[in-house]
Amino acid sequence: MRVAIGADWVGVELKRGLIEHVESLGHSVLDLGADSSEANDYPDFAEKVGRAITSGAADVGIVICGTGIGMSIAANKIKGIRAALCHDAFTAERARGHNDANVLALGALVVSLPHAEQLVEIFLRSPYEAGRHEPRLSKIRNLEEA
Repeated sequence: MRVAIGADWVGVELKRGLIEHVESLGHSVLDLGADSSEANDYPDFAEKVGRAITSGAADVGIVICGTGIGMSIAANKIKGIRAALCHDAFTAERARGHNDANVLALGALVVSLPHAEQLVEIFLRSPYEAGRHEPRLSKIRNLEEA
């Protein structure tokens, strides 16, 4: 799987740890920044990750800011992106299984690296269940056209 990952300045350290972890799982990583702890703006990195997915350069993405809230809001503004802010195993699994989320949003001030690694593993291995969930996703896609 090709995983795009981006973080603002608050999430740089968590991003670095997750890149190493995702690669250890056998996935390729597209690192879209940030590369330092100098202040920057999270929407820039949410856009880079979202565009990597919609262009086909990546299959899924991970975005990281302080809480994950701003990144998830910004990423969800991109047509075709379904970013889910997850703090626990249940929401990480459901984000993929029920919502076919293609971006995992994390808060560097909320989750530790070991916990984030667990959430990423669950997110990456959980398949979309389709079936009864597809009509709802169709409605979400229709909202993008409104």
